[in-house]
Amino acid sequence: MNDQNLLEHQPIAWTPTADVIERAQLTRFMKQIGATSFDELYQYSIDDVEKFTAEVLRFLDIKFDPPAEKILDQSNGAAFPNWLKGAGLNITEMCLDRWQTDEMKDQSAIIWEGEEGETKTFTYGELWYEANHCATALRVNGFGKGDAIGIHLPMMIETIVALLAINRIGAIAVPVFSGYGVDAIANRMNAVGAKALFTCEGFPRRGKFYKSLEVAEQAIANCPTIEKVIVVWRTNLDFTYSDSRIIDWLEFTNYEYVDTGEWDYIEPTIAEDPLIILYTSGTTGKPKGIAHTHCSFPIKAAQDMAFGTDVGRGTRISWLTDIGWMMGPWLIYGALINGATICIYDGAPDYPNADRMWEFAAKHKVEILGISPTLIRSLATHGDELPKKHDLSSLRAFASTGEPWNPAPWWWLFEKVGDSKLPIINYSGGTEISGGILMNNFLTPIKPCGFSAPCPGMDVDILDEEGNSVGANEVGELVIKQPWIGMARGFWKERERYLETYWSRFENIWVHGDFAMRDADGHYFILGRSDDTLKVAGKRVGPAEVESLLVAHPSVAEAAVIGVPDEIKGTKMIAFVVLRGKETDNLETELKQIVAKDMGKPLAPSKIHFVSAIPKTRNGKVMRRVIRSAYLGVDAGDLSALENPQSVEDIKWINQ
Repeated sequence: MNDQNLLEHQPIAWTPTADVIERAQLTRFMKQIGATSFDELYQYSIDDVEKFTAEVLRFLDIKFDPPAEKILDQSNGAAFPNWLKGAGLNITEMCLDRWQTDEMKDQSAIIWEGEEGETKTFTYGELWYEANHCATALRVNGFGKGDAIGIHLPMMIETIVALLAINRIGAIAVPVFSGYGVDAIANRMNAVGAKALFTCEGFPRRGKFYKSLEVAEQAIANCPTIEKVIVVWRTNLDFTYSDSRIIDWLEFTNYEYVDTGEWDYIEPTIAEDPLIILYTSGTTGKPKGIAHTHCSFPIKAAQDMAFGTDVGRGTRISWLTDIGWMMGPWLIYGALINGATICIYDGAPDYPNADRMWEFAAKHKVEILGISPTLIRSLATHGDELPKKHDLSSLRAFASTGEPWNPAPWWWLFEKVGDSKLPIINYSGGTEISGGILMNNFLTPIKPCGFSAPCPGMDVDILDEEGNSVGANEVGELVIKQPWIGMARGFWKERERYLETYWSRFENIWVHGDFAMRDADGHYFILGRSDDTLKVAGKRVGPAEVESLLVAHPSVAEAAVIGVPDEIKGTKMIAFVVLRGKETDNLETELKQIVAKDMGKPLAPSKIHFVSAIPKTRNGKVMRRVIRSAYLGVDAGDLSALENPQSVEDIKWINQ
């Protein structure tokens, strides 16, 4: 059975009830524009993207001073449109200042819990107060509009304060993964000419202490543009440092600054002023710095959060993420613009016990819980009873992004944790998108591992190699045919690289790099990155399909499949498998037979290697291009986002 047949026969797993539809944010938006169905809404959103965007801004109650001269100006071409021309907007006002009312200022903006068990809550009033303090401190120390300032912090309350303070003074935030090494931090800070860096002395992970200040101090030794490093203290441990640029957070945000007369000053910025640079790993060479503005990333994040995950005022949303992954800023901007409550767990989600995440969700009455398929695959191995130990009655939905699902863990989450009642809001897009291209929602039926529709406003198609739309159950490149407000404003100081990456294949069409298909019912499925998808013996195969068959075996915990050159087939499949226990004598043969039986003998892996770990990013994404490069002994490109670099070295030795 091939990819198309497998996906064509997926059943409807979840259908919204009348009360779910009635209370949905998307229903409220449909009433605003006069649409009577989701299909009508979607068609409206792509028939006139400019008009649709204006309605989204009205729905989110985004205010501009002065107002925009024009919503969308494409005079510079499809790749570089100008949104909200001339509009005055500092997005922190929409995140903070408008909520300083009697109704909202005492509502929880952030609920935080650390791995060590400590919890903290910040109201909207407290968050506004602390962000003003930090912003004033930045200004008093000479930082201002256009300066790039790095954030090297785990997900703490101070991380959110720092992000908002940087934006409040018109500076550009540059988040990096909290677990990055010396070179990864230094390279990114030097690429943007960073003037300052927020870090902390360290944080716990699985009971061990990660000394992030030591890493940051080594990194800034090679960063001559950095003038100050502001250190947040997570613990009571004593730390010494020698660099004179390092200053304590409390000393930096000294309350004497309140008397400067600039305490609640907000730097005037326009909608298209730079806001944040988010780094994503490149296939080869240096990482890509994705540039976003005050009106791009935050507004698209808020739209997707409202329409897809049904977040509104007071909704408690959590996502297991990091500030260095796009879902960290997405969570912060999106939730605050919608007046929601951000629930943060900062630690290993299965430490000290495998039910830590379920315990956290129950304790803080989380409504929308963002996870990854990799995490669920891991948690499912601990049995069905762990989630049932906790009161998860506040949950209304799960959400997932970052990688394709395998059916078995999807069904486990849906049936065993959600009692077959809660939708799984599958979400696919990227840092360059500011969120999603495809997304489930609360109004349309959901199929396992799939997407019920494109996000409103995203003019999506699937094209063949000649640029023609493919039919139902045919595989092609996922593309976007019209601009959207969240699109990247290019790569930071790398215009041509940006054009080559996304705009060089078809004229005025964004090619995302995913292979996808749409079934006869209109549901979409991502088959993997187009540079990961294999063509074996003339047949196109998505790695995730083979991996799903392998991980369905009770002995297999994880699997990754790559293609390598073969004289006869053109490409042959090599599988890497992590076992739950020890390898048995006939397991490789047994696994090959399982794939051959389901997909045909030519599509069985030529070789299966049993490994202790598979290279993954810190957000759980399997790095197939790294596996392939290591196996073939060629340059793997940027490895800074890897959670487990040793796994790459282990794979290199296999093929020696």
